[in-house]
Amino acid sequence: MTECELKAQSSKLKARGGRPAATNTCRVCAPLGAVLAFRGIRGCVPLVHGSQGCATYIRRYLISHFREPMDVASTSFTESSTVFGGRSNLNEAMANIASQYRPEVVGVCTTCLAETIGEDTQGMLRDLARDASLPRALFVATPSFKGCQHRGFHDAVGAILAQTAAGGERLRQINLLAGPVSPADLRHLREVVDQLGIPTILFPDYSETLDGPSLAQYAPIPAGGVGLDQLALAGRSACTIQLGAVLEPGPGQVLAERHGVPLHQLGLPIGVAATDLVFNALAEAAGAPLPERLLAERGRLVDAYVDGHKYLAGKRVALVGDPDLVVALAGFCAEIGLMPILAASGAITGRLAEALAAVGAGGAEVLEDGDHQHIGERIEHLRPDLILGPSKSYTTSRNLSIPLVRVGFPVHDRIGAGRILHLGYRGTQRLFDEIVNTLLEHNQDESETGYAYL
Repeated sequence: MTECELKAQSSKLKARGGRPAATNTCRVCAPLGAVLAFRGIRGCVPLVHGSQGCATYIRRYLISHFREPMDVASTSFTESSTVFGGRSNLNEAMANIASQYRPEVVGVCTTCLAETIGEDTQGMLRDLARDASLPRALFVATPSFKGCQHRGFHDAVGAILAQTAAGGERLRQINLLAGPVSPADLRHLREVVDQLGIPTILFPDYSETLDGPSLAQYAPIPAGGVGLDQLALAGRSACTIQLGAVLEPGPGQVLAERHGVPLHQLGLPIGVAATDLVFNALAEAAGAPLPERLLAERGRLVDAYVDGHKYLAGKRVALVGDPDLVVALAGFCAEIGLMPILAASGAITGRLAEALAAVGAGGAEVLEDGDHQHIGERIEHLRPDLILGPSKSYTTSRNLSIPLVRVGFPVHDRIGAGRILHLGYRGTQRLFDEIVNTLLEHNQDESETGYAYL
């Protein structure tokens, strides 16, 4: 083992509290992130090239969060596929999808097994492209040993843009790459750009495919998503605005390098300052001032900060989740008087500490490649007043009697996860109110007198 490999192994052991394996992992597999991205394409069926269990796990995990039915196809590797390769499995899967779903496109991602045995999946798909009876296929390699769902999502977005976007004369439109946010967040961003009057390719857009209305008959491919015809125009946009603080370089770089589309990278718009940056960038791209409706939302948020500051000042908070969300939450917490003391993620970016410092939360302990057991141990040691994180933080919250505000992914123990609005002045307002009220409720529950007036 080389010195670099020894250092990497030592870093992983440290992140797991010295344990050689993860316990109650804080990261989800990379193909899950790719499947989520594929759901943002109109008429797309995701296909996982690997064992059946991988697709079943991804489907169950996403359904439990979004509370929406979802079909995820699989090439269903067997023992013989592992030895001799999965070409016949892929051929059969594509034929079955074409006959049963009639999709516009199939999004193919790979598992650890397919990548470990050295499958030339891209070459196999090139061969299948000669068959006119089969739908178009988009491919991304997503072995989980390369990263978690955060990496898989952004790799998939970059691969999709690389395979669909074309160059040409500049158009009056922008690309908005929002990252793995909630359907409610995507709908709000669409509302904002519509108010600004700037045509926008918001991608991926699963705001309808993963949070649609009740239907009389099940739709295997739900309506919604960005069409391939729209994605083809992404290389002609005036600019790309990419949301995410730790992305380097991120999927927007594909359009910058191939088609010269200027790339502007900003953090997720949570909090007044972060939302100002993103909304002003959108307004500048549109050549229009911010609408009065958004300015009014900003004013109400600032007023709420004044009302609730006395309940938050000096409270200590632990943040758990995807790195971009953790950074955005840290900046927001620092803005409202909360003190981030732990920033934990299952992802490995190497840039989390730097990004936290840039938003005024450089004093927080940073834990990357962590699992929930070790995160829980650090929370028990640090004793924060509040946890912001996914539902998998609930066990720690319950055991230590520390209130939990559920944000991000996954939220498996509540309904409405797809309708949690995090972004913009409006999403920040909702989050601020929930944080203040959660702390007030906890104080009431812990009080001997049970006071009912504040």
